[in-house]
Amino acid sequence: MSGNVNGPQSGSSRAELPVIDVGVVHERSDAARNRLRVLAAAERLFATRGAAGVTMDEVAAQAGVGKGTLYRRFGDKGGLAVALLDEREMELQARVLGGQPPLGPGALAADRLVAFVAAYLELVAAQLDLVLMSETSAPGARSRTGAHAFWGQHVRLLLSEAGVGDVDLRADVLLAALAAEQVRHWLDEDQRDLERVGSALAGVALALAQP
Repeated sequence: MSGNVNGPQSGSSRAELPVIDVGVVHERSDAARNRLRVLAAAERLFATRGAAGVTMDEVAAQAGVGKGTLYRRFGDKGGLAVALLDEREMELQARVLGGQPPLGPGALAADRLVAFVAAYLELVAAQLDLVLMSETSAPGARSRTGAHAFWGQHVRLLLSEAGVGDVDLRADVLLAALAAEQVRHWLDEDQRDLERVGSALAGVALALAQP
């Protein structure tokens, strides 16, 4: 996930979320075609059998590309999952930066934090298999994605605007609760209703935003 959206936030200081991207990468036309074929093949296979049940060799065969091409471009299934999630995460980033309040600018920091938790939880629950693969394909995979860096910066900024201390620790606590592995545990193993989980996490967000 590139995390390349930048824009204003709410609050009197109109602070800006820092840019994470490193620039635009221009693809050759054949490389772009191969990328789209791989992503389409991976999406079909993952939807049919689940990300854990599909091998990289099967994705390469389905896409009609060489295994070397696939591994060089995406690294592993976690990289494929990140690429498939990119569009959905970019859409949420755009809403965070320029959408309607309370998710977008123009609302109190605590209200924006609650709205972010609800929107991100919805994204994770809707794409749970892909998010889980992107976060757990290798040790520390979750913290290395541009999307995670973006969410972390956004949460820390809102907590700072709320005037709380220990901003980094509070942000880590909240984002840990939104990790796909934790969400899957609540939804699949504990059989908790998504609305109930969302309500509880909204309460956690409000508590963390209190000085």
